[in-house]
Amino acid sequence: MAETVGPPKEHRLIIIGAGFAGLGLAIRLRQRGIRDFLILEAESGVGGTWWLNRYPGCACDVQSHLYSLSFAPKADWSRQFAPRAEIQAHLDDCVERFDLRSHLRLDTRLEQARWQDETQDWKLLDQHGREYRTEVLVSAIGGLSRPAWPKIPGLETFSGAVFHSQRWPEDLELKGKRVAVIGGGASAIQFVPRIAQEVAQLDFYQRTPQWILPKPDRSIPTWKQSLYRRLPPTRLLRRLGLYLLLESRLPAFNWSSRLTWFHRRKALEHLHRQVADPAMRQALTPDYAMGCKRVLMSNDFYPALNRKNVELIPERIERIEVDRIVDRQGRSRPAEVLILATGFQATRPIPQGLIQGRNGRDLAEAWADGPRAYKGTTVPGFPNFFTLLGPNTALGHNSVLLMIEAQIRYLLSALDWQDEHPGPLEVRHDREAAWNQALDARLERSVWSRGGCGSWYLHPSSGRNTTLWPDFTWRFAARTSRFDPDAYRRPGD
Repeated sequence: MAETVGPPKEHRLIIIGAGFAGLGLAIRLRQRGIRDFLILEAESGVGGTWWLNRYPGCACDVQSHLYSLSFAPKADWSRQFAPRAEIQAHLDDCVERFDLRSHLRLDTRLEQARWQDETQDWKLLDQHGREYRTEVLVSAIGGLSRPAWPKIPGLETFSGAVFHSQRWPEDLELKGKRVAVIGGGASAIQFVPRIAQEVAQLDFYQRTPQWILPKPDRSIPTWKQSLYRRLPPTRLLRRLGLYLLLESRLPAFNWSSRLTWFHRRKALEHLHRQVADPAMRQALTPDYAMGCKRVLMSNDFYPALNRKNVELIPERIERIEVDRIVDRQGRSRPAEVLILATGFQATRPIPQGLIQGRNGRDLAEAWADGPRAYKGTTVPGFPNFFTLLGPNTALGHNSVLLMIEAQIRYLLSALDWQDEHPGPLEVRHDREAAWNQALDARLERSVWSRGGCGSWYLHPSSGRNTTLWPDFTWRFAARTSRFDPDAYRRPGD
């Protein structure tokens, strides 16, 4: 029976997405006694990227006690680097702990959100035809939610199974099959070692080698878990130590790539220790500055490439045929399954037509040369719109959850100010432009822009780094610690 579409629902605030950002904001709203909000989530469960990415070996590469919200802590992490299932289960637990279930609308994909000048609110429509109205709209979609599919001639003609690693089939059977993996980033180095043990042949197509460090992962003893639970200051000290350790890496990325010499040496020693073949070593050695691309960690990726049933192919792909892949050297290799580990559209996070601001301005079109926002959070022409994990809020050196928490504080401060000064908030063009001009100047001097590589940090047409925050996280937190109304237009301006 078709669902009955009722009248529009009116809310103070609607959040798009139920990952760490969306749930984090919801928890803070509940803690402040605010109940008039909804979370629209396209998937059947919470977790965002940790719900979607279910490939074998999926885990976090930031230490567990720092990759968690300070106001919703978990004391009993099982490992130094938590596996996907444990992170997703923790977020499920947060829903119950903070009574968020009634605010959640799962299997609810937003089709369009449009600002209404006449009523000074947002009108939303989901895939079921249901309409919502809200005073404030918050995007918690994140930058790594839209898979990037490669443009390879013949890809659509491949007769076997083809899928992106973000959408790993639950019933996938790879035993005894010939599998081709395209892409060698963070996802691939986690799942390749797992599937290499069961496939008949794995062809790993690598366009650019990665800097890979050993991963200092280990289980956390139960006595430590108990200690962290019974004596919270010990957990806080552990978190502080991890924070200072990771924050200390910033100067190497931002001021002088020569400061990475220790980690470069460590990565090269790791490679030489695990790969004996000189030709393979050469193919796996990056020719760009460390940090230019995301630095990865793995203990089992290189050993997987040494297996007899695995072939490293450091060549570009010329084309894909019905049952095989042809590289630029003209060599053809048969394949039954094609796995795309080709990353995400980080510089195009919002689909066209999804969010339309004042005068119907499309956010995707406004960001045609790359996403831009004031403090990574507000956009000119989009009143009462906030984006968490927005432009230039990702990190190359620390836990992105620190940035999320800072943005949440800023957003809540804006809501407090709006309670006393009714009317829509819209950031001024000149303030947004000045903020991003300063960011661009700083990023231009960093290894992320001058490291000699192409990466998903950079917009493909403009070349701007639209992704990373190039400073210490405490500085971002300081600049977003309270709402600054002078940066915003008011009604009548």
